[in-house]
Amino acid sequence: MQPKNTPPKRRKYDISFKTDVLKMIANGQSVAYVAQALGISEALIYKWKQRTKGKEKHLLSNQASDVVFENQRLLQRVQQLEVEREILKKALSIVSRQT
Repeated sequence: MQPKNTPPKRRKYDISFKTDVLKMIANGQSVAYVAQALGISEALIYKWKQRTKGKEKHLLSNQASDVVFENQRLLQRVQQLEVEREILKKALSIVSRQT
C-alpha cells in the first residue's frame, strides 16, 4: 500500500507500443475507442501523434537535403559524361580521317 502523499508511478510505453497505437488510429479506429480499449488517456495518444508529426517533418527535411545532394552529384556526373562523349567524338573523327 502506498502512502497517501506520493503520486502514482507513471507508466512508460515503449516505441513499438506507441507505433501500434498510432497505426490503429491511422487505420480508422477512433482515438476514444483505442484509448478505452488499451486503458490509456486520449490526451496521451494525441501527444504521441503530435510528436510523430514533428519527427516526420524533420525526416522529410533530411530526405529533401539528401535529394538535393544526390541531384547535384548526378548533375556533375552528367557534365563529366558529356565531356567524355565530346572527346570520343573528336577521337572518332580523327581516326576516321586517317583511313
